Amino acid sequence: MNAPKPFAVSSAIAPLIVTGAMTLREALQRLDETAGGPLMLVDSGGRLQRMITDGDVRRLILGRHQQSDGLGVLPASKPVTAGMTTSLAELGALFESTHVTAIPRLDDAGVPRVLERRDHAGPVLLSTPHLGDLEQEFVQQAFDTNWIAPLGPQVEGFERELADYSENGHVAALSSGTAALHLGLILLGVKDGDRVYCPSFTFAASANPIRYERAIPVFIDSERKTWNMSPAALERALSRDKARGTLPAAVVIANLYGQSADMDPLMALCDAYGVPVLEDAAESLGATYKGRKSGSFGALSAFSFNGNKIITTSGGGALCGDDEDMIARARFLSTQAREAAAHYEHHVVGFNYRMSNILAGIGRGQLTVLDERVARRREIFGLYRDALQGVEGIEWMPEAEGCFSTRWLTAAKFDRECGLDNRRILSGLQSVGIEARPLWKPMHRQPVFEGFEFEPHTDAKANLSVSDDLFESGLCLPSGSNMDDETVLRVCEQIRFWAEG
Repeated sequence: MNAPKPFAVSSAIAPLIVTGAMTLREALQRLDETAGGPLMLVDSGGRLQRMITDGDVRRLILGRHQQSDGLGVLPASKPVTAGMTTSLAELGALFESTHVTAIPRLDDAGVPRVLERRDHAGPVLLSTPHLGDLEQEFVQQAFDTNWIAPLGPQVEGFERELADYSENGHVAALSSGTAALHLGLILLGVKDGDRVYCPSFTFAASANPIRYERAIPVFIDSERKTWNMSPAALERALSRDKARGTLPAAVVIANLYGQSADMDPLMALCDAYGVPVLEDAAESLGATYKGRKSGSFGALSAFSFNGNKIITTSGGGALCGDDEDMIARARFLSTQAREAAAHYEHHVVGFNYRMSNILAGIGRGQLTVLDERVARRREIFGLYRDALQGVEGIEWMPEAEGCFSTRWLTAAKFDRECGLDNRRILSGLQSVGIEARPLWKPMHRQPVFEGFEFEPHTDAKANLSVSDDLFESGLCLPSGSNMDDETVLRVCEQIRFWAEG
């Protein structure tokens, strides 16, 4: 591991780094500016000598020292420290055994790189729920009116408000995004033996519903400018299948990590071949494409409100579209397809896919803060980009021209030719309690989908596909909108450390 240059520390702790030349008066002022520090006294090489608290400085001033004296008058004191690779469990044990409130992590040269605080010593998770002020109010309305069973005014309100926000005519609130995709395929007429195109670079929920209906998935590669479905690969697949007489019954287009696919050429191709689109907008609520909301392009669109999404209903999803009859049919199928009769009458197989009134109340509260959550996730992405701009070989997920990404997750590629090993970085982050994840493993490489066709971005099938390259080199970083700046920069310092090896 190469030793860093002196004072090459995170901006989160740079104000806490001081030298012996600082006066006691200046130290008190710095402690006040940094909400109590503690400060870290370093030598000329940036190596930690001791920690300095407000009490340390005031005791000297109350004694015989002047406020103009330098910090060099402080007595030697061995600080409690941790290494950059000290595990979360070991760090917790240090806090408990020493009763200190902050422990610096030192690199191999003894330079402080991260300051771990007792109240921040827990794990850093990838994307956690972030509640606002109104969720409890809507849920309490459900309790007060005894509408705690499925359906009710909160469901109706959530559907209406989500339709307005997402620029859709109608919405059916459902139990999950997967349920929405499944019903969407049924409503588009997908049946046993039909071919359905789906991105390869996506979560399995985009593809699994195809198999629920015993249809045949055909996986389409991604392009580099959006990391979403490749128009070139889609055009080649459609042209080939038209010649075969096997055009797909539907195309699922997914919008990953908060960014829309390049919808204009994709929609134009599907329209030209007469194939309907089911837009999988599970990860992109709040994003736009050329000023239009993601999730408003397909004949039908699906959203997810899983616990890790930009807003959540704990679990839940929605199917959206402008065709009122189709959405009414989705509601019918999602409530066990019960006919309008006094008894329980069923003419087709239905599903238990409806969202509950309580969860819809959570969703209504979450919708009120969605734009704030988007703004914060974009800020977090900016913090990562700025803090790591000196690390050669990091390629951030691009924000294509005309796209406005929510940056639901901050995603990046790490170039091995520049010495960056994403798997090593992932393992290192995990060792200190920071949750990161590889980018999606392509569906055409999943054992469950072995043998199904895959159309790469280019004709050069011997080369690594875009989907494969993204999986092999990429990571998603902690991106929750409730993360503070210091936590983001703590993650950045660990990335720098593990990238140096």
